[in-house]
Amino acid sequence: QVQLVESGGGLVQAGGSLRLSCAASGSTISSYSMGWFRQAPGKEREFVARDVWSAGTTYYANSLKGRFTISRDNAKKKVYLQMNSLKSEDTAVYYCAASPDIFGARWDYWGQGTQVTVSS
Repeated sequence: QVQLVESGGGLVQAGGSLRLSCAASGSTISSYSMGWFRQAPGKEREFVARDVWSAGTTYYANSLKGRFTISRDNAKKKVYLQMNSLKSEDTAVYYCAASPDIFGARWDYWGQGTQVTVSS
């Protein structure tokens, strides 16, 4: 079992940066793929990024490559999402998630989300 709590969201101007954090409790996260998703108003939840520690790889939504960076600190049980050059279309609730498989086919654990609002 993994419990996830996101933080770091807020209001930022377009072009600015934010760093989201996800604190995990319960099981160690080193064996999990950790990911970030987001859901904008009136839209479906979409994939943002995932980190596969065991394989040493990261994956990003194509539209976000170069602006967003996922990282983790297994010792602290934390996952981060650094977001740069933010745009108004990045406004959404951002969710942290954990998957027991390296392919991220099934996301078993979710946080409650943190709101990111980018003003233009």
